[in-house]
Amino acid sequence: MKIRRVLATAVAAAVTAPVVLLSSAPAFADEKPAAQTQKAKPTIEELRQAVERAQKEYDAAVIAVKDAKKFLKEGLEEETYPTKAALIEAEKAAEDAAKVKAEADQAVVDAQAKLDAATTDEDKAAAQTALDEAKTAATEAAEAKTAADTAHTEAQTAHGDERVAQARKIELLQKARDEAKTKLDDAEKALSDAEEAEEGDEGEEPAGECVAAPELTTVVSGLPDKVVGGTTESFTLRVTNGTGGTLDEVYPFASAHGFDTKGYKELDSYLDLEWSTAANPKWRDADLLGGTSIGSLKANASVDVKLRLKVDADVLAGQGSVYVTADYLNDDGSCGGYPDLDDYGFQILPKSDNADDQGKSEDPKDKPAPNSPTGQGGTSTTPVNTSSTTTTGSLAQTGSNDALPKIALAGGAALVLGAGAVIVTRRRNKSTGA
Repeated sequence: MKIRRVLATAVAAAVTAPVVLLSSAPAFADEKPAAQTQKAKPTIEELRQAVERAQKEYDAAVIAVKDAKKFLKEGLEEETYPTKAALIEAEKAAEDAAKVKAEADQAVVDAQAKLDAATTDEDKAAAQTALDEAKTAATEAAEAKTAADTAHTEAQTAHGDERVAQARKIELLQKARDEAKTKLDDAEKALSDAEEAEEGDEGEEPAGECVAAPELTTVVSGLPDKVVGGTTESFTLRVTNGTGGTLDEVYPFASAHGFDTKGYKELDSYLDLEWSTAANPKWRDADLLGGTSIGSLKANASVDVKLRLKVDADVLAGQGSVYVTADYLNDDGSCGGYPDLDDYGFQILPKSDNADDQGKSEDPKDKPAPNSPTGQGGTSTTPVNTSSTTTTGSLAQTGSNDALPKIALAGGAALVLGAGAVIVTRRRNKSTGA
């Protein structure tokens, strides 16, 4: 395909090379990005291989759920399973203790009857001794039964806890299965779209490449350095056309991503980013793959896109970023876009934490850099075809787990890649008159 969006090509390279979109340590905040060779977007064969991998993951997840359910129904009830074996033993001990107590109680009754029937002093004395011994035995039997009953109850609780734990495990496995299915569906759709695009390009006249347009800028303002679970933060994305000419269709892009403090758990599901404009005030999800146009933009003109970030009340502590960029597509088929992916970082605090007290430190390195914007999250311009990043603001100072930037790459870069595909498709439609 001759038509390519510059940013999409760069992002494809980023997917195959570990680009650091989020700073992994304060020491790297001032490093200059190193140039890296760009690679083409994934080929049809690579996409097919991705589908095969996703299918294997989904098949394994289905089997895991099936095995876990079978174990809950059968494995936990086998007599050799530890908690089940302990329960059987405790139940038998309780039954034996109950039998011994019943016999001891009956012995007391019999001894009392002999005492009542005794006529001589000698017989009465012997019967009394027998009664006293029977009562002592009955008391001991009662205590033994109480202990056995307690042990039986504890064994029942322990076995029940095992069943609950297994049920929870099944829930997690089912969630993993569903996520694997979604991943498979996405991989199949990417392959299908690529195959359709390849078929559509056959016989199509080359229309040239989309060009880099660094003068088409996107700037976020009003995003706080910290967000707290259960709150909604409103801020603005200003799109400015500094290209010197009118752009017929402008497509801004914004996406929120987050990871816990260790960089292992993705927090995207806890972050809901929405947007609206004065022309269309209805709040909508900031869906990058939709590629919604905000219309034409004259030279040196700006448009403000309202953004609001809803943070789920159950969110974990972590770090997040709002990634932004923009593209354009003219009526004559020419296209281009801002060649970088800017990210605005913020700290994520659980609902129970005090946002005013989190992250404070006497260490100068924990203070925002002098060039950090006031009243908004830290910003960085991150060329997606590099192996490191230059970051300023609160996020660069906090540091993060080594796994965090690698995982963040897959989310942020892949979304921008998908956004670029929208421009390519729209340009093709314009050039063919569709």
